Amino acid sequence: MYSRSSEPVRFERDCAAVLVPQGEAVTLPAGSVGYITQALGGSFTVFVEGNLFRIAGRDADAIGKEPPAPLELPEGADDEAVEKLVWQQLRTCFDPEIPINVVELGLVYDVRIEPHDEAGRRVRVDMTLTAPGCGMGDVLVADVRDKLELIPTVAEADVELVFDPPWNRSMMSEAARLETGLL
Repeated sequence: MYSRSSEPVRFERDCAAVLVPQGEAVTLPAGSVGYITQALGGSFTVFVEGNLFRIAGRDADAIGKEPPAPLELPEGADDEAVEKLVWQQLRTCFDPEIPINVVELGLVYDVRIEPHDEAGRRVRVDMTLTAPGCGMGDVLVADVRDKLELIPTVAEADVELVFDPPWNRSMMSEAARLETGLL
């Protein structure tokens, strides 16, 4: 789902949100009015009273939207099928200010699928940020972890921020560079 819009919204209930770009957790009260500036990967960036806030997909109902559908994996799926779904999920993780997913931005350095227990797997991800001091870093890490743990058979997702090598624009995909005008 992608949208750059100014669709008006009214919060139907109190809603957990994250202040952008500071990364501070807040609650927007029922009755708050604003508009959606970005709807990507199942989450929403909304502009309310002069500030941007990120609304997680699980809280989509607070603004009259549908939460993302549950993920499915065939019975007895192997690690290759799980890894394919991992990469699909990673492509649903967006910085609230940049309309490009973390994979296309070149922020994901490594993905490993490991056995976790009798029926589960652990996914380990090494990723970076476009800037080490990014206020949304913890939010992005939590988003990646939460979305990977939605995958059937994934019992745990371990997401580690690494800064070596440092991120630079050349790590972006060609499509991402085109989208941002850096090509």
